[in-house]
Amino acid sequence: MTLLTILLLAGITFLTRYLFLHPSLPVKLGPKMEHFLSFSAPAVLTAIWVPIIFVRDGQLAISPQNPYLISASIAVLLALKFKNVYLTLGASLTVFALLKITF
Repeated sequence: MTLLTILLLAGITFLTRYLFLHPSLPVKLGPKMEHFLSFSAPAVLTAIWVPIIFVRDGQLAISPQNPYLISASIAVLLALKFKNVYLTLGASLTVFALLKITF
């Protein structure tokens, strides 16, 4: 049953994307809809990372002992300063691993 659900959802996702991406199909979005949809990726990503960083055991976790918060803060600062994905990823993952080992 789970495999069937995954396959059906994959099919639905593929078809909805295919309708908008295939050049020979007559479906076109207007500029207002394209502008509206430009907010969907940041919204989804924010909905994923905010609970990971700020919530522990159902409680708000804003403390110096939260390795997720410290690593995310370092990642934001590095990304703003250097604009290098690999440096940001490597440094923040290293800091996170070191913090997980020490805490």
